[in-house]
Amino acid sequence: MRREAPKAITDYAPLLFPALMLIVFFVVPFSTMIAVSFFKRQQGGFYTPDFVLDNYARFLSTFFGTVLGFSLMLAVLVAVCCVAIAFPFTYLLTKRSRKVQTLWLVGLLSVLSLSEVIIGFAWSTLFSRTAGITNLLVALGLMAEPQALLPSFGAVLTGMVYQALPYTILVLYPALVRLDPTLLEAARTLGASPVKAFFNVVTPALRNTIVATLIMVFVFALGSYLLPQILGRPRHWTLSVLITDQAIYQSNMPFAAAMAVFLVLISLALVGLTLLVGRREAAA
Repeated sequence: MRREAPKAITDYAPLLFPALMLIVFFVVPFSTMIAVSFFKRQQGGFYTPDFVLDNYARFLSTFFGTVLGFSLMLAVLVAVCCVAIAFPFTYLLTKRSRKVQTLWLVGLLSVLSLSEVIIGFAWSTLFSRTAGITNLLVALGLMAEPQALLPSFGAVLTGMVYQALPYTILVLYPALVRLDPTLLEAARTLGASPVKAFFNVVTPALRNTIVATLIMVFVFALGSYLLPQILGRPRHWTLSVLITDQAIYQSNMPFAAAMAVFLVLISLALVGLTLLVGRREAAA
């Protein structure tokens, strides 16, 4: 089937409402945020319209550059861990019966109903000294006494991976379900083991999907706000935490807007990269 090109202006009518929503809820707020990022901060938490570059210059300082580097590194680790866990799990899930797949997907959807606050405090309880998992290790004789596992970088990484993992599985699931089973059958016929066939056939066949999923999880983790605060120390805080701190507690809205503009631009660039990867996969 060929898609006919619009012939009249009324053919664009279905696009009017989505375009209006995009303008109202993205273009206008983002434009306002860009304008505020150039404003000048006054004493007492006030700011006046101006065009200064001090906010962006401050953002390029060593401290905030370190925070940005840590945020990017943490988002990359979360994306890699999620895909490394979700890809083989989803592949094995697609080999189960339809009933088993349905039960797992329902369970994953139920996890998505949990808010970041619930996830953060649940993991803080599991990592605590009084009611944490180390008490189980003490009962099994593997530890002498219970210990607190937070605040720490490992706790932050675990909580963020747990939060993003269901999204990763649900994104990978359609691509793995549609995978041609004859590819694996041919590999097995040629003598490849199941593990070798998985890495040499399945993984290359879904290379673009894996890349797109990595970018999606990276963007998702880059905006994490509560988990780094609940499970980590101040040195584990991400750029999103500092944006909120500057906007609310420090009353420095122009500086917070400058950091937010940079964060949004990174996210938009990665979303555009995801769309580009998706188009190449569709054309392949």
